[in-house]
Amino acid sequence: MPDQSSGVPAPDLDELMARVARADQEAFGHLYDALAPLIHGLVLRVVRDPAQSEEVTQEVFLEVWQQAKRFDADRGRARAWITVMAHRRAVDRVRAAQAATDRDLREGIKDYRESYDHVEHTVEVALESERVNKALESLTEVQRQAIRLAYYGGYTYGEVASALGLPLGTVKTRIRDGMIRLRDVLGVSHG
Repeated sequence: MPDQSSGVPAPDLDELMARVARADQEAFGHLYDALAPLIHGLVLRVVRDPAQSEEVTQEVFLEVWQQAKRFDADRGRARAWITVMAHRRAVDRVRAAQAATDRDLREGIKDYRESYDHVEHTVEVALESERVNKALESLTEVQRQAIRLAYYGGYTYGEVASALGLPLGTVKTRIRDGMIRLRDVLGVSHG
């Protein structure tokens, strides 16, 4: 059937496909020229992104070149074979993009939760620290100093005794009594 605009007959796509199957680059060029606008338009309607549509169109024609030997004219027309291939690739691209978006969303939510959990933990630690500091104020000066040196300073009982200038037994008693008082003030169960 002639091309109405130029009077040149439209190429026989099935014949071009047969030549492409024999690695005829000129035939591939004619096939591309004849079908690229149709394929790009079909892909664009599915993918909706011009840049990705161009990529998918190129992938389709690469697949046509690589798979041309598989085309069977007895089972269908070249145009239909290529448009089905294009539609499949376009749908695959949309699914892949959606999967990536879903994955990014899941990661974003996970990162947000981890960030939130970290902030929540920091706030809990600060509040607990404030509670402990208030509870420490209820102790005698010697108890408070001994506990701070032993538990926050990492000193041994002997080092605490030296630092405070007190006998070891007195330091141990003050720390024990102070810890009992803290437990009671903080409401920690001792089971």
